[in-house]
Amino acid sequence: MSEELSLNINIKEPRWDQSTFMGRAKHFFMVTDPRNVLLSSETLEEARVTMENYRSGIAKPGLTEDELWRAKYIYDSAFHPDTGEKMFVIGRMSAQVPMNMSITGSMLTFYRTTPAVVFWQWVNQSFNAVVNYTNRSGDAPMTVNQLGVAYVSATTGAVVTALGLKSLASRLPPIASRFVPFAAVAAANCINIPFMRQRELKYGIPVMDENGNRLGESANAAKQAIVQVVVSRIGMAVPAMAIPPVIMNSLEKKAFLKRFPILNAPVQVGLVGLCLVFATPLCCALFPQKSSMSVSGLEENLQESIRQNSPNTTTVYFNKGLYTSLQGAWRPHGVHKASTWRQQVDLDVIEHQTCSSQC
Repeated sequence: MSEELSLNINIKEPRWDQSTFMGRAKHFFMVTDPRNVLLSSETLEEARVTMENYRSGIAKPGLTEDELWRAKYIYDSAFHPDTGEKMFVIGRMSAQVPMNMSITGSMLTFYRTTPAVVFWQWVNQSFNAVVNYTNRSGDAPMTVNQLGVAYVSATTGAVVTALGLKSLASRLPPIASRFVPFAAVAAANCINIPFMRQRELKYGIPVMDENGNRLGESANAAKQAIVQVVVSRIGMAVPAMAIPPVIMNSLEKKAFLKRFPILNAPVQVGLVGLCLVFATPLCCALFPQKSSMSVSGLEENLQESIRQNSPNTTTVYFNKGLYTSLQGAWRPHGVHKASTWRQQVDLDVIEHQTCSSQC
């Protein structure tokens, strides 16, 4: 007879140690597993019931620990962490690989004409907007206006970069023009993410001591967090947008693709997909979700506050964010929902603004 499953497993946190790169990589391989997109509604509902029951202290007979963790990652892949609602399928993390392989493959295939460049850059940024909206925080600090500004800015930046480099590349070796889509995507990420997180740049993000006790808000920490996310996002694109062009440049000179040029797009999309299966989770794992920085790197007033209230603290910790949401993110001690944390941040911001106007 099998032993009854313990009810003390912490399913609020990832299964693997997030202080190590390998632990983070295992976590994100599960989070971005494209097979989860194909799961039926019945399977998703079963995972939801399993998770809700376990949180209530109920484990169905015969449930194993591996099955519990599998249910957690299935649930996390499809349901919003704050609202509990089922997310739009192409906005889920598990849809990142199949969607990006199709879009990126098309950008790399149809790069020769201006209309094609504009169209595929627009499609890519439209997809990013859907992901951003789907993964917004449950208390919706990201307004429709913010989404719109970020969408228009990123699309404009991507198109302008692509067209400018396309014109420049016409005077360079043919292979140079194949890397224009990558440069455009990198430029768009540098625009999109800061725009989506401009509130954090203005008011700061919560910083904690090693025990999760909140010490204040820091815009400097927000800057570091956003840089890390931008680096990760660009890093995801490097293998998928740098390796296939080199391979395709060689393959297109072979007799096979000259004889069957219609296979150009499928081969390119397949190569991109192969790269993204590994690049997406590995680049998400580049930096710990619970990032850190020295107290000396914070704003002067916050440094002074920490010296007075927590003199032994030399390093602070903060959630770097993932894309634009706090899904699956580290949170302060005792906080289990991203919306609860965001709401507290908003209240503190209001109190700070009120105090500033009165003092």
